[in-house]
Amino acid sequence: MRKELKSFDRILMGPGPSNIHPRVLKAMTTTLVSHFDPYIFEILDEISEMLRMVFETRNEFTIAISGSGSAGMEASLCNVVEPGDEIIVAPVGTFGERMAEMVKRLGGRPMIVKQERGGIIQPDRIEKALEESNAKAVAIVHVETSSCVMQPLERIGEIIRNHGALLIVDAVASLGGAPVKVDEWNIDICYSGTQKCLNAPPGLAPITINKRAWEAIENRRSPIPSFYFDATLLKKYWSEERLYHHTVPVSTAFALYEALRIIEEEGLESRFEKHRLAGEAVRKSLEAMGLELFAQKGYEAPVITSVKIPEGIDDAKFRSIMLNKENIEIGGGLDVLKGKIWRVGHMGYGAEPEFVLPTLAAMEKTLIYMGYHVEPGTAVAVASRVLEKPK
Repeated sequence: MRKELKSFDRILMGPGPSNIHPRVLKAMTTTLVSHFDPYIFEILDEISEMLRMVFETRNEFTIAISGSGSAGMEASLCNVVEPGDEIIVAPVGTFGERMAEMVKRLGGRPMIVKQERGGIIQPDRIEKALEESNAKAVAIVHVETSSCVMQPLERIGEIIRNHGALLIVDAVASLGGAPVKVDEWNIDICYSGTQKCLNAPPGLAPITINKRAWEAIENRRSPIPSFYFDATLLKKYWSEERLYHHTVPVSTAFALYEALRIIEEEGLESRFEKHRLAGEAVRKSLEAMGLELFAQKGYEAPVITSVKIPEGIDDAKFRSIMLNKENIEIGGGLDVLKGKIWRVGHMGYGAEPEFVLPTLAAMEKTLIYMGYHVEPGTAVAVASRVLEKPK
């Protein structure tokens, strides 16, 4: 006899997925309809409209691809990259490196602008790479969750546009938690994931493509190598043509619809301020406990914080106690940062004080249990002062 599914009351404060609003959970239980039912087309149209709001764009092609954030990454690249194309990739962590790997698998030539983990790529380095190449596009991650750095994009977009290349941006972690000004920042293709600041379950990848990028897609020398991610085919389903492409995950679309409605009701500026305060509260609290932050100062992501693991504290044991005793998940380091940092998410619903304060209190309690010296009550006292600031 198989076990029945188990329900958890976990507080998900890692790099994603994040806890989702009760309204979103309820939306997932909406009666299923066909992916050709007139009602789902109404919902998809409204999803597109609300996604334009969070992407801050007027792009007609703004949809949600069926798949995770990595599906958005692969779709963005496979529609543009052709064999032999030079693509500048500026990785500051694991997901930027994944972009480079995808470019390579598509037959492109990734030109890497290297940067140590924890820092940002300076705009002049992107400009130098453009001057020394015939790059078709530049691919960069806005908020790199493996290092918790937020890359400034304003100047980079202008530089790339002046060189005639395309800008492809990964906004998987930032969309809905920090400004992503697609039109103003000259971003040509931008994609995200639903399970982080958008606060929907994993399974859809919002993406927006502007006219410049469409020209590149329509003038390809070779066919788009993926049928599933072919934007020209997806466009026909999401437009008035409604031509069949694949079965859209209807229940997940209902969840995204409700999550976007919540963002619309809250307002982008209020939501960004909530994340900014949550990030400040977490960073100041961790520093007050004597811990050292990892991300380059001044470029810390407002949606996730990286902190160095103090000497003498076992990473796996700490996170196991947090998960099994405190019922709170935080993230460990990836790749070269494994065992060196913790990653504390404060995304969407998880940026509310009711999640931030218990997480910091549990981290403090667990550190004390493991022999680390900190005055009890420090974490919550410091964070509360930040979160109680008049808005």
